[in-house]
Amino acid sequence: MWIALLAVMRKELRQTFRDKRMAAILLLVPIVQLTVLGYAVDLEVDHIPTVVCDQDRTPASRELADAFVATSIFERKTDVIDAEQASDMLESGKAAAALIIPAGFERDVQRNIPASVQVLVDGTDPNRAQIAANSASQFLLDRAVKMTLALVEQQASALGRAVRPTQARIVPRVLYNPRLKSATYMVPGVAAMVLLIVTTIVTAMGLAREREIGTMEQILVTPLRPSILLIGKCLPFALLGLVLVPAILTVGSYLFQVPIRGSLAVIFTATLLYLMTTLGTGVFISTISRSQQQAILGGFFFLMPAILLSGFMTPIENMPWWIRPITYVNPVRYFVEILRGCLLKGAGFSELMPQLLALAVFGASILTLSTLRFRKQLG
Repeated sequence: MWIALLAVMRKELRQTFRDKRMAAILLLVPIVQLTVLGYAVDLEVDHIPTVVCDQDRTPASRELADAFVATSIFERKTDVIDAEQASDMLESGKAAAALIIPAGFERDVQRNIPASVQVLVDGTDPNRAQIAANSASQFLLDRAVKMTLALVEQQASALGRAVRPTQARIVPRVLYNPRLKSATYMVPGVAAMVLLIVTTIVTAMGLAREREIGTMEQILVTPLRPSILLIGKCLPFALLGLVLVPAILTVGSYLFQVPIRGSLAVIFTATLLYLMTTLGTGVFISTISRSQQQAILGGFFFLMPAILLSGFMTPIENMPWWIRPITYVNPVRYFVEILRGCLLKGAGFSELMPQLLALAVFGASILTLSTLRFRKQLG
């Protein structure tokens, strides 16, 4: 049995790596994908192009406009006189935010009359628009509080009274990702996605290729049991996945400074369970495909929903209520949670046991279903 298994594995490895281009695709392309996606998928928002419309043209309005664009969130592109010009720049895409200070702003402030300031934000990019709106609201709220305190002190001074208004200082503390870097959050998800693509598609194509070129029938006339054939074809790609994971972690750690706070044993165990699912899915796709083209299309039909519903790009909590239950039957979700929990938070087996059990159930189920269907086809 062991001789037959090693023979099938050796044959599969030779056939896969005979083409140097295929070897490069399997070993180097995942690292390139991780590098490119790690830099390209950036959720940080800064230097929002901003147009300033100061219709008051007073020292108070100029000081407000300068302070508004002094941070790295907003970048002053140009100044206009008419508010319609600011709206036109947002419509044409030349600016993504507009600060409009109406005439009489300084007069209203000096007379203790509520002064109005308008901020327009381009909402075509929801993420950028939300950050811009929140930043503008926080800035104007801080300015209003400071102006109110200054007015109180001025009035108290005029009355000859000493007033020391109580001030509260809120200092948030961000855990696990203090610098709020997108790569720290995204790289574990990219690793799960790359591993899913490589192992699922290659496994499905390998078995479909055997059937398409007719070598499967030649193998069946040998005294080789279907289970040995299936294991021998899956193990090389499982080993490939186990090689890619350390490489991906190394690149993520040195290139994107992704911390490795947890135990590598947790990651190794989760990877084995995850590979059971991805390889089983690849085998199942190959059993319903008659050609490599069908295997590729079937693979991507599974990959896209699995990636989008894993929480890789957007939090699952932000998804519609009716689609969240579907994510519970998505194994990619649990592997992404394990990677993020282990790498970023240092979570161990006890904290991640629900996700590990879910991966084990999915892996055993899909492997059993794929094996039964594979044997049925061979019979």
